[in-house]
Amino acid sequence: MSKTLEEIQNFEGKYPKQIWSLFFSEMWERFCFYGMRGMLVFFMISQLDFHEKEANLQYGATQAFVYAFTFVGGLFADKILGFRKSLFWGGLLMIVGSLILAADPHNFFFLGIAFTVVGTGFFKPNISSMVGQLYKPNDSRADAGFSLFYAGINLGALLGGYLCIAIGKGELFASIIPEELRWHLAFGFAAVVMVISLINFVFTQRSLGTIGLQPGHPDNEVKSAPIPKWKEYGTYILSLLFIPIIKIMIAKTEYTDYFMWTVGPLTLIYLFYEMTKVTASERKKLWAALVFILFSILFWGIYEQSGGSLSIFAAKNLNKDLLGLDPNGVNNSGGAFFIIFLAPLIGLLWIWLNKRKIEPNTIIKFGLGFIFLGLGYYILFATRLFANLQGITSLNFFTIALLVITLGELCLSPIGLSIMTKLSTKN
Repeated sequence: MSKTLEEIQNFEGKYPKQIWSLFFSEMWERFCFYGMRGMLVFFMISQLDFHEKEANLQYGATQAFVYAFTFVGGLFADKILGFRKSLFWGGLLMIVGSLILAADPHNFFFLGIAFTVVGTGFFKPNISSMVGQLYKPNDSRADAGFSLFYAGINLGALLGGYLCIAIGKGELFASIIPEELRWHLAFGFAAVVMVISLINFVFTQRSLGTIGLQPGHPDNEVKSAPIPKWKEYGTYILSLLFIPIIKIMIAKTEYTDYFMWTVGPLTLIYLFYEMTKVTASERKKLWAALVFILFSILFWGIYEQSGGSLSIFAAKNLNKDLLGLDPNGVNNSGGAFFIIFLAPLIGLLWIWLNKRKIEPNTIIKFGLGFIFLGLGYYILFATRLFANLQGITSLNFFTIALLVITLGELCLSPIGLSIMTKLSTKN
């Protein structure tokens, strides 16, 4: 028998039991996403013969649409589908995209990526929103819960980020996988784990009670009228129509610039419009949320170099001094490795500090995130001091930089997820 929302939120201990359902679904989805992300730039350069600058632009366009479409996916979930249907639909699209890439990555590369972009937009924001609804407003344990959830994200990122590109490059299983099949299997691996993610969610979602069943907040579900089926099916059709548009824009990055310069202001206009429909206290929360969003954009814009320019740097300029590991694999999954061990500790640290009433507030945590991020990139800049005449430098020193950047990520990202659930209004 499923529990009521109040029963779920009145849990004892550090974490609600329901968080594990979302933990494992997100873990396998992130395996798929980071596996794909880690392969993009290297595959474009080595297999599609793109120039480095061109591959970086394509990667940037892909990531821009991934982040932009989370707004669209979240909007459809809030207004029409609800979190659960959005999550499942997004997972299906990601599976289709991965299968397209597994079948023929050379000829259908951008089509497969477009499916994955739209799928991620429906999946990613809504599973995080469900985690937020496991907690009552102002529950001090929410930061620790999001830190645990974040560890799950990065366990998937660790496995996918290293294994997929290692298989594609022939660093793993080269003796048993023919060269012509390596990239097919690498992309296919991402599809398999995405199937596991959806199966886990289907069989464990009952424990979530009313969370995510209908649009809006669970508290309002009894009062809201059912959404007409034509709106639901229309959402599915509309999301499919986005796919060829995104495919063209990623392939032609100049279109991405025009699109983002249009969509960015329109998104702000829509947010301001929504602000007119809420109370004064809720409007203050939305203004605060907007400030955190803008700082997050800056943080992730710098951080996402890991999939672009740092991926090229790892392939061309790093040795294998660290246990003989592949530098690209370390670049893709090193941060995730550190987060798996540090995220629970940081979460417990926030709880310990909170009990003693000395926990830093969200603004200070965000500031610490930027300090560690800047220090990490300064260490990356300093790796040139260890370069030989061929321009090859230390993977060990590079990994230290990843550790420092990871500390910044842990100060900002799980806390950012948590604060968004606190500042978002119910409608």
